[in-house]
Amino acid sequence: MADRPLRADARRNRERVLEAARELFAASGIAVPLDEIAARAGVGPGTVYRHFPTKEALFEAVTTARLHDLVEFARARAAADDPAAAFDEFLDRLTEEAAAKRDLPEAFTAVGMDGLAPAREELFAVLTVLVRRAQEVGAVRAEIRASDLLALLKGMLQAAGESPDPTVLDRIAVVLRDGLRPPAPQRINLSTDTPGGRAP
Repeated sequence: MADRPLRADARRNRERVLEAARELFAASGIAVPLDEIAARAGVGPGTVYRHFPTKEALFEAVTTARLHDLVEFARARAAADDPAAAFDEFLDRLTEEAAAKRDLPEAFTAVGMDGLAPAREELFAVLTVLVRRAQEVGAVRAEIRASDLLALLKGMLQAAGESPDPTVLDRIAVVLRDGLRPPAPQRINLSTDTPGGRAP
């Protein structure tokens, strides 16, 4: 039997809970107490549990929406005229979001939250397109796969989530970008001169 539509007041309460959870999960991650979310929403803990039976279910609802925002951002750039710029823009957006919202790194690395799986799969699919197109124009190393990039991104986001240093994400992101670029051709010195400028 299909679920009954929520009454207007129940819908309002659900939206208030989601809004409070978005704010608090972004600030503190999944560790934020459920009672604090209920207080921010102006409802009792029982109201939260009626809509979301566990804190994990509420976290999944909030972070699935964050992942879908990333998916839509990536899809909008998947057919861009400049694949290299499109790939960089996605990495910029991911870095900015992760720096501002502590729950995004947890959405990538959380274990046992099956509700996040469909959004992760969508992100992987569009990431595959961005990587392939960036490789076609020589902006990303040819041997890199989307699964490799996702593993690197998870590591970067986990490190950022565990560090109290707000600048660590930017530093790791720079190293990640440098590592993804194809190696520059080695210069061959054809000169017979010694470093001092004279032949031996």
